[in-house]
Amino acid sequence: MISSKALLHPAAKPLVFILCLLPFAWLIYGAATDNLGANPAEYLSRSTGDWTLRFLCLTLAVTPLRVMSATPALARFRRMLGLFTYFYVVLHLLAFSWFDMGFDLDEIARDIAKRPFILVGFSAFVLLTPLAATSFNRAIKALGAKRWQALHRLVYLVAGLAILHFFWMRAGKNNFAEVAVYAAILATLLGWRLVNRLKSREAAVPSASARPVSRVRG
Repeated sequence: MISSKALLHPAAKPLVFILCLLPFAWLIYGAATDNLGANPAEYLSRSTGDWTLRFLCLTLAVTPLRVMSATPALARFRRMLGLFTYFYVVLHLLAFSWFDMGFDLDEIARDIAKRPFILVGFSAFVLLTPLAATSFNRAIKALGAKRWQALHRLVYLVAGLAILHFFWMRAGKNNFAEVAVYAAILATLLGWRLVNRLKSREAAVPSASARPVSRVRG
């Protein structure tokens, strides 16, 4: 595990930012050099969707890794990873809107309503939007910590919708192995949160035997 000193270094955040941009830079390079295969439009749409799911997994992995490794400095990268998740889902939506629909808004609306896998994917995008918009300190102060945390629990629903969208996208090609891997990763990360929350609640509620027994004086 990387040391806390390295994670707190002033260069750590810029380095992570550059690493997060590498997939985008690679897609730009591939498009510029005509190196995206026989169907560049499909490649761009699929790749941006894949990277959205990968960044969602990375974002959700920050807290378990931080707790299990006792490395609180990891938390400073969670917001950035979450915003890059939104960045890649916006690219995914743009790829669909441009290459498949030609930015025809009426046709896009009809396609969303007609095809369930697109409706599910678009719903995940809609739910991610307020999370990205309220990922800043001012939003946390404006909403209050409890309401902010309640809002950001929508990420669990987003994860489920993302997997369902990914499953339907791969169903036509009978490629379920990759779907199973992502589903297992997200299930593990969300399961850890559920178990950890239940443990926290149990620790917060003292058992009956631990409560002081009042004495009745005659």
